[in-house]
Amino acid sequence: MALAITFLEGIVTFISPCLLPMLPLYLAYFAGTAALPAAGGTASRSTRRTMMGALGFALGFTCVFVGLGALAGTFGAQLARHQTALNVICGAAIVLFGLSISGLVRIPLLEHTLKPRISPATGSFWSAVVFGVTFAIGWTPCVGAYLGSALMLASTQGSTLAGVGLLLAYSAGLAIPFVLCAALADGIMGALEGIKRHTQVISLVCGLLLVAMGMLTMTGLMGSWLGQLSILGWEAS
Repeated sequence: MALAITFLEGIVTFISPCLLPMLPLYLAYFAGTAALPAAGGTASRSTRRTMMGALGFALGFTCVFVGLGALAGTFGAQLARHQTALNVICGAAIVLFGLSISGLVRIPLLEHTLKPRISPATGSFWSAVVFGVTFAIGWTPCVGAYLGSALMLASTQGSTLAGVGLLLAYSAGLAIPFVLCAALADGIMGALEGIKRHTQVISLVCGLLLVAMGMLTMTGLMGSWLGQLSILGWEAS
């Protein structure tokens, strides 16, 4: 369940006002062109380069996020004997992040949006990896509420491996839409415009889900709830 929630957070990060408006520039960067190619032969020829750029970009930010997840999980493991206090602090942070994502509470630091200057790439896979690492580090204020709530949840798991798993799920939720958009660059913009019109509703639902998760974490019910779900899943199988 926790993995599913962090995966969903990754998807919501992608469609957030921070990232979605910048998608055409990212795809142009991946393709190594000054703008997205028009429909036709040029687009077909650039698809492979765009896909490789998107995969490199995803690899770059995944490495950074998974590293942060390992640190969060390790930190939580070191404080396992103070689990109650850790649950209260992390749960309260998750509630705050959820309120920010939902738009019910304004936190200027978490609403900060960066507008990086993106110049056409050379088509190198490794330059896209470096760009992904830069994105993960430089855009932290922009995606802070989403990433922060995933890290807070990871720190309550009491395990480095669990922290890695949660942030890997978060990265997958963010990476898969990027790669799909790179593969479908010709016709994806119309669909994304439709998603943008419902961004506020999506953010509200996901934010309230995080608020509920944070309250369960604060009360210590999150661990027992996930444990019960695991037992039910095992028995069902």
